[in-house]
Amino acid sequence: MAFVRRGCSISHRGILGVESAIFLIAVMIISAALAVVVVNMGLSTTQNTKTVSQSGLNSAGSGLQLSGIVTGTGCTSSSKGCSTPYLNATVIPFKIVPGGNSMNLQLSSASVKYSSNSKLFDNIYKGQLPASTTYVDATAAFTAAGAAGITGFTNGVTNPVTKSLPSQTVAIVYWTVSKNTDAVLDTDERVELAIAYGTDDRPTTQDKIRVEIVTPTGATLAVERYVPDIVNTVVNLN
Repeated sequence: MAFVRRGCSISHRGILGVESAIFLIAVMIISAALAVVVVNMGLSTTQNTKTVSQSGLNSAGSGLQLSGIVTGTGCTSSSKGCSTPYLNATVIPFKIVPGGNSMNLQLSSASVKYSSNSKLFDNIYKGQLPASTTYVDATAAFTAAGAAGITGFTNGVTNPVTKSLPSQTVAIVYWTVSKNTDAVLDTDERVELAIAYGTDDRPTTQDKIRVEIVTPTGATLAVERYVPDIVNTVVNLN
């Protein structure tokens, strides 16, 4: 049995102080490490948010809009091959929205969906005429499409305005205002989408037609029109 002399005492306060200090240092190191991880995650999230936001802004700025009146070419008499009035063609003028980004209209980049009361085509787009030449109307553009050998057109034979219809419904793009010779639509340029209907695909009075111009970026330009009474060769679809 051990005896402790009066007036003397044994204390463990020093040991407890060292252990507390070690514990606090460990806690601080762990907290610092966690803080670094949280900060890095926050920076990463911020960067991703910025990237997504920028991408959204770029897409929003890449839209298309109509730049004029949507018109149709009417076939109104049996002497022209129409026992019932039909539309032989539809022309849709469009451009880049103000402040928007340029748009690639190459055949490999764009597509055109078409539907009516009785027809549905996933893609009728067959390409564009070179931007080096501008056209005043669809008649000249269809003639050029035949000369260029674009799918659906035969040189000197196919022209839904003045000659025969194509064997299938097809669409082309041609420039009315061009600033260069590339296949990219810029903000100061104007183009028109011309649809030539196949014989069995032509819309008639009270038919609803819907055209969607789909491009690599930006929102799809969707145009919906009801066909009015077809009494003239030129039909206003606005």
